[in-house]
Amino acid sequence: MRTRIIGTGAARREVSSICLGALPFGTSVGEDDAYAILDRFVEAGGTFIDTADAYSFWVDGGRGGESEEVLGRWLAARDADVVVASKLGARPTEAGAGLEAAEGLSVRAVREAASGILERLGRSRVDLLYTHLEDRSVPLEETMSALADLVEEGAVGLLGASNHAAWRLERARAAAAAGGRAGYEVLQYRYSYLQPRFDVPLPESGHVHAGPELLDFAKSNGHTMLAYSPLLSGAYTRPDKALPAAYDHPGTARRLAALDEVAEETGATRNQVVVAWLQGLDQPVIPLVGASSVAQLDEVLEADDLKLTEDQRARLDAAR
Repeated sequence: MRTRIIGTGAARREVSSICLGALPFGTSVGEDDAYAILDRFVEAGGTFIDTADAYSFWVDGGRGGESEEVLGRWLAARDADVVVASKLGARPTEAGAGLEAAEGLSVRAVREAASGILERLGRSRVDLLYTHLEDRSVPLEETMSALADLVEEGAVGLLGASNHAAWRLERARAAAAAGGRAGYEVLQYRYSYLQPRFDVPLPESGHVHAGPELLDFAKSNGHTMLAYSPLLSGAYTRPDKALPAAYDHPGTARRLAALDEVAEETGATRNQVVVAWLQGLDQPVIPLVGASSVAQLDEVLEADDLKLTEDQRARLDAAR
């Protein structure tokens, strides 16, 4: 598998060009199946795995932390050389609650959440730690200082942000720079080939789509971009998975037609063309892909070898 460099300085890491999302592990994907998926990913050269302390509190019986617990046991059993990313801030503090009871990003919440993440992963250091969502009840300076403390203490390597407004990212950047301390270097947002309407909400609470302003911010500041939900939860290929209402506009039909045209020319699936398109953008994006079976993972892994021609990319980009 190809590789990418994320971050700068001593904490910079070389990672695989596809990141495996561990969201369903421990809830909708059992431990045996999770181990099989993780083993196959590493066997194929994968070195970048993503989780969060909130995964998956919304599943019946879920409380958050299940994914990290499974991943921690797998790491102990395999002693695999992988880069692990987790997120904090979104896990509810009350059983059965939603994001209205999220742990937040105060100094206390950050430190307690980070401690729990390390304990569940069975590690003394997490390679990449994201703030999972905004907490506007807390000054950005407080959050960024708490995160920088964790970096300086050696508990965290790189810092990242997910689902934040672009202007908030700039304020966070300025706050970190003013103090000469660690700041965000990796961004994780929803992004795919199909583009949603900006005036229709996505059905998944908390998801933030990467628009032109956010992508420009990432490129201008040299931040690595990860795209979650790049395959739209199977909607590209599964008839039983309808596209959300936000994608119900004329541009979707034109983009799907271009996607099918390129898929036929390359002999690839829609999903594989989408992954190849993301990896070949001017600001390359690392697809963060979840899988509930080894077969699903293999389809994505095969996309890493797919190279689109300039003409194919031009046709995909021109469809709007």
